[in-house]
Amino acid sequence: MSKQEPKQQPFPPQTQPKPGLESEMTPPPEYMARDYRGSDKLKDKVAIITGGDSGIGRSVAVLYAREGADVVIIYLPAEQSDAEETKLAVESEGRRALLLPGDVKSAEFCREAVASAVREFKKIDILVNNAAYQQTHDRVDDISDEEWALTFQTNIFGYFYMVKACLQYMQEGSAIINCGSITGLEGNKTLVDYASTKGAIHAFTKSLALNLADRKIRVNCVAPGPIWTVLQPVSKPAERVAEHGQKTPMKRPGQPEEVAPAFVFFASPADSSYISGEVLTILGGQTRAS
Repeated sequence: MSKQEPKQQPFPPQTQPKPGLESEMTPPPEYMARDYRGSDKLKDKVAIITGGDSGIGRSVAVLYAREGADVVIIYLPAEQSDAEETKLAVESEGRRALLLPGDVKSAEFCREAVASAVREFKKIDILVNNAAYQQTHDRVDDISDEEWALTFQTNIFGYFYMVKACLQYMQEGSAIINCGSITGLEGNKTLVDYASTKGAIHAFTKSLALNLADRKIRVNCVAPGPIWTVLQPVSKPAERVAEHGQKTPMKRPGQPEEVAPAFVFFASPADSSYISGEVLTILGGQTRAS
């Protein structure tokens, strides 16, 4: 039986204050991937997922657990209720989840979070860099110096801090998966700062893959197009949220559960042992960036 597409299209206009909660979205994003069957691809591995409380990160946490991994979820304190739901979803798959609230803009927090993860689980096999800040602006003049810095500190500095903190514990065969974006390949008129950080993430992925090849640690990147996550209602006008994804060939945004299997693929040595430095696009039928 084929997957049923969301019936409610377009979605209703909606906005939320930052950082937003997935539980307040209408309709709620689909993250459980009920058609996905685990096969122990990540049996007894330990994964750290930034921004793992909601959206793509939440679905990745669920599928990693379904594949046999324990997960560490990093999120902002204001997202606690979403994180608790993710923890319950992971535990329903028979695995453990450690919740660590904090901000990846802080190198000190990243080091402390990784140390806490190692105390709990004794190792780190997988790092998923996924946390992000986004805000649309029609005019580049409207991006303040402070917001430009905030976007870079969250979206690329945080990735670097987490990599440095994790590497001292990672062994041969470990994997790092970064979350990029179609905007990092093509640019975006209303997301100048965000798209710039995503382009940086793609270059970071390729450079880090080369740097860590001798240590036999693979580094890859998933670059989605329009996905139905809380980043949308917190970053753009309500009417644009309702139109999210409508311009793709599939005429809808993707769901987190439609992106998460790519993160399993890159984390699993059974699937991608000879792949490193790749940027995989998931674009709802768009082909121009492939």
